[in-house]
Amino acid sequence: MTAQGTAPDVTVGSVRSADGTVIGYRSSGYGPGLLLVPGAFALAADFDALAGELADRFTVHVIERRGRGASGPQGAAYSAGAECADIEAVRAATGARFVFGHSFGGFLTLEAALAGSAFERIAVYEPGVSIDGSIPVDWAERCREQLDAGQPAEAFLTFVRGVNPETSGKAPRWLLSLILPLAIKKAERLQKHALLPAAIREHAEIAARDTTFREYGHLTQPVLLMAGKEVRSTGAGRAAPRIHEILPGSRLKLYPKLDHFGPETDPAPIAAAVADFFLEAPDA
Repeated sequence: MTAQGTAPDVTVGSVRSADGTVIGYRSSGYGPGLLLVPGAFALAADFDALAGELADRFTVHVIERRGRGASGPQGAAYSAGAECADIEAVRAATGARFVFGHSFGGFLTLEAALAGSAFERIAVYEPGVSIDGSIPVDWAERCREQLDAGQPAEAFLTFVRGVNPETSGKAPRWLLSLILPLAIKKAERLQKHALLPAAIREHAEIAARDTTFREYGHLTQPVLLMAGKEVRSTGAGRAAPRIHEILPGSRLKLYPKLDHFGPETDPAPIAAAVADFFLEAPDA
């Protein structure tokens, strides 16, 4: 673990994905290679604290997903398959043996493994896997209309209320409009506003794979599934135990004190579990 949980001596690399898109990644640490895949509203740098918790045991590579930072755009033919190819390109370039994905990044991690990416072990925290419509997308059209009208704050409110109807969706719109500026710092809100168009397309990919989660039962690698305190009340939270049920030999670890953004805001306990899982003896 590094001081203050930040990644030491970060270097930046890039690789071309199968469709020619440049995909960047941030590397730090030493040891066996570990690829981190951030979620819908995150940049690679948002995982610096998690990378810092792991960098004394792994060479950590955080992918800058397409549509973000120095990586290329999502592209007109955007799909989850394109992002799986991005993950495979970074894996091949770095030799990463292990992979951890969060939220939409967890969904992509499982999809990439299903597509054949040769990771030895897989860990995901609240993967964005929709089961029987558990991650709704009926908010997307209104959200897109508000973005087109130059109302990113209103569009983000629509997203927050729509994506988790059992939690944030129960709060009146006027109340959320007061809470969000207090709960989320301005720089982070602006980042989320900027990434909202990409997030709409990403959630469409989640919807396109709704209720196909049983296919993950074909994975042969050891898999660690994790969820926080909303394991019973959000789609991403409920996905981990449902996948655990159909994936032989997988493990489920719950964090009753962490919310959906635990990998970014409180990475130490997640890093400890991930490191133990990835470094244990193969026959453990």
